[in-house]
Amino acid sequence: MRILALEPFYGGSHKAFLDGCSAYSKHDWTILSLPPFKWKWRMRHSAVSFARQVNELVQNGEKFDLIFCSDMLPLAEFKGLVETSVAKLPSVIYFHENQLTYPVQVEKERDLHFAISNFISMNAADQIWFNSVFHKDSFFKALKKMLNRMPEDKMLDELADTQNKSIVIPQAISQNPFTKSKYIPPVHIGWVARWEFDKNPEMFFSVLKKLKSNNIKFKLSVIGETFKNSPIVFEESKEFFKEEIINWGYIDSYAEYQKTLTTIDILVSTADHEFFGISVMEAIDAGVYPLLPEKLSYPELLRLDEYQENKKFFYNSSERDLENKLLHIISLFKNETVSFDLQEIANRYYWNVIADKIDTTVEKLL
Repeated sequence: MRILALEPFYGGSHKAFLDGCSAYSKHDWTILSLPPFKWKWRMRHSAVSFARQVNELVQNGEKFDLIFCSDMLPLAEFKGLVETSVAKLPSVIYFHENQLTYPVQVEKERDLHFAISNFISMNAADQIWFNSVFHKDSFFKALKKMLNRMPEDKMLDELADTQNKSIVIPQAISQNPFTKSKYIPPVHIGWVARWEFDKNPEMFFSVLKKLKSNNIKFKLSVIGETFKNSPIVFEESKEFFKEEIINWGYIDSYAEYQKTLTTIDILVSTADHEFFGISVMEAIDAGVYPLLPEKLSYPELLRLDEYQENKKFFYNSSERDLENKLLHIISLFKNETVSFDLQEIANRYYWNVIADKIDTTVEKLL
């Protein structure tokens, strides 16, 4: 099967997902992409850019069996501009994120035109994939609320149709090839996330400041993609924790990133937003003890509904509970009584498993 993959924002999880599909799928993936910046421009002009490229490929004799795109492509516009033979192909749209529930610092600044563009693309697709149940359910809840605000023709029939053709295909991880480092005190605490406001870094550093003021010894690695407007707390914390810091900032080499994960003892998330949580799953695969807020996609990732014993990896989202749970886990490491094994859960997200699910799903669709 020949799959035409269109990615207007070829970076981060979008790039990793398509690269993995191309590498692990038994089908032939042709990837057309645009650089990962100026996402609003990408959503507006990518249909024209890709239609031009695809039309040239078709004129040169290329043939495809299925269209695959991310939520950044206005799929209906693309189908209206591309050769008829391509427009008639079955199509899948994958939602890494969406423009209705993706966090903004000021809600009134959200541009609902992009959310409606997502909805129209969903109507143009034959199947819609979300990266988690949490993402799918929270999006449809918000979408129904938005459509009910419309003055007439609230498109609720179309909403039901999109729900019926929506499924969950998780993102995948590459198996960590490195061996977990032996625990060497003091405990090594890690943050692995984008350096943005929706990951709530203020709460993370606030708790660590309390630990330091109480003479709790620890090492610190703060890893993740940085941005021009990253919260000021990162700059302040780099100076405040200069004696504890082992790693700071983005790690360019994926192999080096995987190796670094194996040196961390405890991974802490303070996220207020997470549609999937690939960095958390990568850390779990590296043998790191996760401490996560009991919300968002995290209970789903750790199969909390199946394994109630995994409750120990969660706190109730409050700063006080995070501090208490973190102190407790640190004491377990100090006393060498910490015990956990999440490898079975990590195995479910390996590329060979997810790629097989992807192949089976597109074959059934055709």
